[in-house]
Amino acid sequence: MTVTFVQLIVWILIAALVGYLGELIAGRRAPAGILGSTMLGLFSIFLIVGFFHFRIEGEPTIEGVPLISTIIAAAILVVIWSSLTYKRVVIR
Repeated sequence: MTVTFVQLIVWILIAALVGYLGELIAGRRAPAGILGSTMLGLFSIFLIVGFFHFRIEGEPTIEGVPLISTIIAAAILVVIWSSLTYKRVVIR
């Protein structure tokens, strides 16, 4: 799989949007703010496009990125990441 510079820029913009929407759907925030959200979006794009090759039939795509399945993957990753990094405060 070859990624051009223009495609990488578009993927980063889509990743920021997908990460933000994933946070909204999950009802949690990703650690590291907008950078963490964008990293989660890029990771979910990598998982859906490059690793699993998953696509819902008839799903809208931009530059080869399926939007709905990537948003779902980002929401799942936000829940996992925020659960692992969440510090519980115990008051005694």
